[in-house]
Amino acid sequence: MMLKERPLHVVGGGLAGSEAAWQIATAGVPVIVHEMRPVRMTEAHQTENLAELVCSNSFRSDDWANNAVGLLHEEMRRAGSLIMAAGDTHKLPAGGALAVDRDGFSAEVTERLAAHPLITIAREEIGGLPPDDWESVVVATGPLTSPALGEAIGRLTGEGELAFFDAIAPIVHLHSVDETVVWRQSRYDKAGPGGTGADYINCPMNKEEYGAFIDALLAGEKTSFREWEANTPYFEGCLPIEVMAERGRETLRFGPMKPVGLDDPRTGRWPYAVVQLRQDNAQTKLRHGEQTRIFRMIPGLQNAEFARLGGLHRNTFLNSPRLLDGQLRLKAMPRLRFAGQITGVEGYVESAAIGLIAGRFAAAESLGLPLTAPPVTTALGALVAHITGGHIEGGGEGGLFPPIEDSPTDATGNRIKGKERGAARKRLMAERALADIDGWLRRV
Repeated sequence: MMLKERPLHVVGGGLAGSEAAWQIATAGVPVIVHEMRPVRMTEAHQTENLAELVCSNSFRSDDWANNAVGLLHEEMRRAGSLIMAAGDTHKLPAGGALAVDRDGFSAEVTERLAAHPLITIAREEIGGLPPDDWESVVVATGPLTSPALGEAIGRLTGEGELAFFDAIAPIVHLHSVDETVVWRQSRYDKAGPGGTGADYINCPMNKEEYGAFIDALLAGEKTSFREWEANTPYFEGCLPIEVMAERGRETLRFGPMKPVGLDDPRTGRWPYAVVQLRQDNAQTKLRHGEQTRIFRMIPGLQNAEFARLGGLHRNTFLNSPRLLDGQLRLKAMPRLRFAGQITGVEGYVESAAIGLIAGRFAAAESLGLPLTAPPVTTALGALVAHITGGHIEGGGEGGLFPPIEDSPTDATGNRIKGKERGAARKRLMAERALADIDGWLRRV
């Protein structure tokens, strides 16, 4: 491993910044992580730990063969991801998803970064553009970029800073849930990482209860927007529950409250709608008093005690396809790389994945080594290509991959047809991706 004396800098200690710093240090390059908490706290964070999860505690599907996010998980594991290692260490039962104990997870990331001999953690806010003598910087300030830095980037690029709202989930104390009404089951009994197939608490609703709940959401008193928030759009991947209800009375029942694959033991049938509670954890701009009243309308939560109520925070992101090059460098100032949610990706895993690639790019450049992005046939490569050359919205979706030319066959060599064909092609694409990411990792 080559060692370099002059440190690189990572601004922001969220998932992307933590992953970028880990990848840089693993390559033998010293790195300083600049995190403004606890010197300056944010509206969303509650601790000073690095990689704190401020919204859900779920990394979503962990199924690499059938889901693009699950494939991203597996590629990151093979690339030595700190975020995935900590997630695997602190996983909670969550059906086919990877959910984590948020406190244990962030503490693990913080401790491992602090213990690395090439990593220094500086608790300070970077109020504007990084100093000129910082030759290589990964900016991973995430959804809550400090106003001074955001304004400086806007002036530098000539682009108006884009922003959107993201929701924070409320948390209910388990002992206050009525166990005579709810039942434990994962959708279709699917067991996932650390799970048993009975990993969610399900609160059933009949048609009348669902209708009353929707009425209450629509009529509930909301928090007023401040003037600078008025024209800020919502993040489609994490909409407040009342915003979904405003899009149509059935939106929730065919979305996060869909009852498919969940058999109410009291009736033996799927309920009309269902609210699923995950270990650790609806999202909203409803006033806190209204949240308590409306959420207690959910069967099984009539006496619910809330450890935390939901809310919104303002996110910012760059127009990455126009502003960043293929190595995530800011075209207007190439010593700055960007990573994480500020680049426009959706979700924890995608943010950490861009941190992983940005860290590897920065380390290779510092060491004078050539490094190209992973092939676009991989989840990592497709994600990088998407944010630097395609539309700014979206995350690790299967539609980003080039098509597979091979026709799937069964064990006897016959072509697979019908509904099984789609699943077989997905698996072929996933197997191709893992083979290609392994080849890329061998070359770097």
